[in-house]
Amino acid sequence: MSIEIANESGADVDESALASLARHVLDEMRVHPLAELSVLLVDEPAMTELHVRWMGEDGPTDVLAFPMDELRPPQPGGAHGDFDPSEPSGVPGLLGDVVICPQVAAVQARRARHGVREEIDLLCTHGILHLLGYDHADPAEHATMFGLQDRLLASWRAESAGGGPASGGPASGGLAGGGPAGGGPAGGREAPG
Repeated sequence: MSIEIANESGADVDESALASLARHVLDEMRVHPLAELSVLLVDEPAMTELHVRWMGEDGPTDVLAFPMDELRPPQPGGAHGDFDPSEPSGVPGLLGDVVICPQVAAVQARRARHGVREEIDLLCTHGILHLLGYDHADPAEHATMFGLQDRLLASWRAESAGGGPASGGPASGGLAGGGPAGGGPAGGREAPG
């Protein structure tokens, strides 16, 4: 699995731990081992530009997801939320880009009363789920996506605490807001409006 982390934000972020978290999430979701993912950390002006251009919303946001390929077709009669983890995707591909703004994450972390690293872990996980086709536009989708996100972060915490290959810290919390999945960028933790 190829995971590229590029930090253009000017913030001090443990890129190795972030790559380990991303690998954990992709492994848990049984994404094809030849899939490629890019995580880009940007500053507020760059995120504002992306947010305005792709979502039509002013100001910076915390996370955007830009899907590239469909890694697997939806289950017959179902959606990505019906994903069967016992069956890995047989198709490798470029998953897409997750763009995170650490400066916005820092503000949100203070509000949520946890560390910036935990917030960035949460945002990375959320962005990857958007790349895999999950969304939270309606209550059922929201419950599915956030339940999965919480389980992935809990397993990451357990692996990290156990001295496993992951070196990230604990992560907690939930996300609200969003955008379209599949047809363009998705993401954001802004209050729904």
